[in-house]
Amino acid sequence: MIATLDFFMSAIAVNSPSSLLIAQITDTHLYADVQKELLGLRTMASFQAVIERVKALARQPDLLLLTGDLSQDSTAESYEVLQEIVSSLEIPAYWVPGNHDCPKTMAQVLTRSPISPQKSFYADFWKIILLDSSVPGCVHGELSPKSLEWLNQELSRSNGVPTLIAFHHPPFLSGSDWMKDIGLRNADEFFQVCDRHPHVKLVLFGHIHQNFSRQRNQVHYLGTPSTCIQFKPNSDKFALDEEQPGLRLVTLYPNGTWESHVERVVYTSNLDFAAAGY
Repeated sequence: MIATLDFFMSAIAVNSPSSLLIAQITDTHLYADVQKELLGLRTMASFQAVIERVKALARQPDLLLLTGDLSQDSTAESYEVLQEIVSSLEIPAYWVPGNHDCPKTMAQVLTRSPISPQKSFYADFWKIILLDSSVPGCVHGELSPKSLEWLNQELSRSNGVPTLIAFHHPPFLSGSDWMKDIGLRNADEFFQVCDRHPHVKLVLFGHIHQNFSRQRNQVHYLGTPSTCIQFKPNSDKFALDEEQPGLRLVTLYPNGTWESHVERVVYTSNLDFAAAGY
């Protein structure tokens, strides 16, 4: 049984005869021990359920974006498991680190086709840019001055091609008081770069383990559910939600418009709703 929720569409009507389909998979929180659970949920099994859903899609995605917290224990073994499972899809995949990840280890392991370490590329009629928002030893995120300068240069060189940007940390408050300090600390600096380049159309992120949508200056910002546990929206204190694991599908069109929706898979687990912290 599949639940499809929360449809979003860009403002301009879509009339293009062709499109690019992207699957965003985020916050898998895998362990070296594939039997290990996170707050009562076996992250490997829920991740595999999401992968099976991708395989069952009527149209296979043209590429995958893996937007951080791919490992929970930052081990090479957990990334090897990810490499093996994602490779079974035979779809080009690209990644960014999250706060639970080890970027150095990721760069050593997640390099074999179809997974690529590339962070800026053209996908037909769109440009995709991936940024590292992780800060070593911290839950919050930040884009370094070097990253922001590189982003500005990449956008300047793209000649107005519609652009999608992805990173891990949310640039907006999610509405949950306990998450107010875990987002992107220098979001205003990121916005300033985007404001100089009107061809930025869409920004994808993870980290908040829930569906999220916001628009700022014609740019749409979409947060995506985790493939494992979900955080309860608009909660003062840490709380798990009963929503199911999911992924986001994004369809990009040549004229710069897009469509997106979240798909969830039914996965049974014994969540620890009494957990006080994470």
